[in-house]
Amino acid sequence: MGMKTKIALGAVVGLVVIGAVSANAGDDGTGTGTGTGTDKGTSASADRQPGGAKDAGADSGQGARKAEETEKAETKLSQAEQFKAFVKENGTAQEKEAVSHVTKVQGADKQNDILDTADVYTDFTGGLMGEGSGPAKLIASAFADWKQSENGLVTVYDADGELLGNGQF
Repeated sequence: MGMKTKIALGAVVGLVVIGAVSANAGDDGTGTGTGTGTDKGTSASADRQPGGAKDAGADSGQGARKAEETEKAETKLSQAEQFKAFVKENGTAQEKEAVSHVTKVQGADKQNDILDTADVYTDFTGGLMGEGSGPAKLIASAFADWKQSENGLVTVYDADGELLGNGQF
């Protein structure tokens, strides 16, 4: 079952890549048209600034330094540690329990909104029919709260690399 699942998942991902590439073939990169150019990054970075807009006055240099220090501290943590920290602060009790089983996260750091994929590895066993299939849905949901993409897919695996579940983010 594991090999058939991997082949089917590979075929689905291949079709999605072909569709995404063909859909973006006419995009000239100027950012005109759909309005999804640079608007997304500016609003997200404005939300991350400590203190909001009222700190933009005299001490804006301190705010910028604090933001840089926060980014440096976050980059020192592994992706799994960053994810766990986010869920610890923002997640429900069930999400916190499910995410406590996460051992590794890959692919969450670089996104291009065309085909973003991330893999979350856990210490659950038994594959799709094992104990981790229910918590895998919670993990995928928490991941979608943590990272946003226009076309993202997160896949959750057990300790043996078997598929537990997936979801969009």
